[in-house]
Amino acid sequence: MIPYSRPYDVVVVGAGHAGLEAALACSRMGHPTLLLSMNLDSVGQMSCNPSIGGLAKGQVVREIDALGGEMAKNTDRTGIQFRVLNSSKGPAVRSPRAQCDKKLYQLSMKRVAESCPKLDLKQGEVERVLVEERAAPGRPRAAGVLTAAGIEYSAKAVILTTGTFLKGLLHYGMRHAPGGRSGEGRALSLSDSLRDLGFEVGRMKTGTPMRLNARSIDFERCQVQPGDDPPVPFSHFTDRITRRQVPCWLTYSNDLTHQVIRGSLDRSPLYTGKIRSVGPRYCPSIEDKVVKFPHHDRHQIFLEPEGLDTEEIYVNGLSTSLPEDVQWRMVRTVPGLEEAEVMRPGYAVEYDFCPPTQCLPTLETKLVDGLYFAGQLLGTTGYEEAGGLGLAAGLNAALKLRGEEPFVPGRGESYIGVMIDDLVTKGVDEPYRLFTSRAEYRLLLRSDNADLRLMDRGRRFGLISKEDHEKFREYREMVRRGAAAGEVPGPGRDISPWSREKAAEQVRIQKKYAGYLERQSRMVAKAGKSEGRSIPPDFDYDAVPGFLSESRQKFKKVNPRTLGQARRIPGVTPADVGILAIYLDRRLRSQKTVPAP
Repeated sequence: MIPYSRPYDVVVVGAGHAGLEAALACSRMGHPTLLLSMNLDSVGQMSCNPSIGGLAKGQVVREIDALGGEMAKNTDRTGIQFRVLNSSKGPAVRSPRAQCDKKLYQLSMKRVAESCPKLDLKQGEVERVLVEERAAPGRPRAAGVLTAAGIEYSAKAVILTTGTFLKGLLHYGMRHAPGGRSGEGRALSLSDSLRDLGFEVGRMKTGTPMRLNARSIDFERCQVQPGDDPPVPFSHFTDRITRRQVPCWLTYSNDLTHQVIRGSLDRSPLYTGKIRSVGPRYCPSIEDKVVKFPHHDRHQIFLEPEGLDTEEIYVNGLSTSLPEDVQWRMVRTVPGLEEAEVMRPGYAVEYDFCPPTQCLPTLETKLVDGLYFAGQLLGTTGYEEAGGLGLAAGLNAALKLRGEEPFVPGRGESYIGVMIDDLVTKGVDEPYRLFTSRAEYRLLLRSDNADLRLMDRGRRFGLISKEDHEKFREYREMVRRGAAAGEVPGPGRDISPWSREKAAEQVRIQKKYAGYLERQSRMVAKAGKSEGRSIPPDFDYDAVPGFLSESRQKFKKVNPRTLGQARRIPGVTPADVGILAIYLDRRLRSQKTVPAP
């Protein structure tokens, strides 16, 4: 091993959406940070679709922004179509979504990382997480990483955000090739290193559709899908969108499409057993749609431009791992695509992941002190989920180095909190994707109020500037006075027209849904009483009689930190949670009766 001369506080492995948010958070909070990527040309790459946001996902991006993350700002810099989904429905399910210039998004995010003080970017494949054993019994501590070139980077904390690259295997029909992404390599040794440390490692699958040449598409036969005019920015700090906007288009598969697919299933890696791992239920391949929903005579296909300076069109709705010649025939049965030319074939990718119940709610692992997991390594899917988890891991690594209280958002506080609690408490048996239905208090967790919920925290972490926070406080005061008066008062200083319009909309929502909002707030407060009851990390579940054996096993596996988390563990009965509460009370009383030394 060759020790690198400069020690770091934090090493982040992987420079996708999770790794970038983690590394930017740590470095902006003052900690010298190293961001390691197998390929620096792919920093911030949009590996699949060229969009950010969507149902529940748009809320997460707004939350990342309110906490001081970068995803929303970068979307505003590079977005070429903005839409608010469900705009005709209630505010709880309205979600912003944007098509981005794919290459510009990647280059812009890389530029942000390269220009960030205290953040170094280096290219290298990590083979092993280095740990040091404590003198006293307990968890080993993360001490850095070792690369394939034999370079040892020392650090006080390590954050793994490896995406689909751990032993990645690409499937193009019955042909497969090693890789974490088309045209790129894979990490062979790191998941073995995690197994050696005692971690459970599983296998998952995802996929991507083909890309078509726009010149070969008859858009006249498709339905045009324009964006909002004017486009509504993602970031709370963006006044307006200035980049040129473009439309998307909608078409449909048909019986001919489905006949081609059904006639080719003997060449599908999904249906011949070549792929055994589990894929995302809510983003299925076209093969799965045709087989599992035979009563549907058509499926939506969205044609989405990948950028202003490319002819590539992303075919949203035709994710597939069928052979390339089948993809050609399948595509040309679709209205508007009769002469379409495939520029890049679709494919599936299998990869290693670590079940998320091995992490604490801070995303620090239970087995190794100072080692954090985020993104697809935890069994999630989606840029937005990855970004939220990466930011949370980065914040908690930095806060632990400072000796401060961790960032563990509650389910009634943010979708990031819902996601983390779902992952570390319930685990996953398929790639996890956020939906508004996952949140019990979704009327409180709207995309329009993420700043009111979280921006004070972002300022406290040092990720929101004093100037920006002053503008936010002015906006918040405008909303407060408007809610009290029933209408928005006159504009304050430094408030942009968009902020004034946003304040007016916020007042209307608070007025219209006042009763429902108050009711959900009471529910959150009531749940918080049991949620806040902490369980000591060393609680001995074997010493408590009366538990069902399944509940005892689940308690020991998850090691919940609060009574509320214990209640949400799948397979645990309410009776066993009641027994746990009784023994927590007894332990608390016994501690109070012990004389102070």
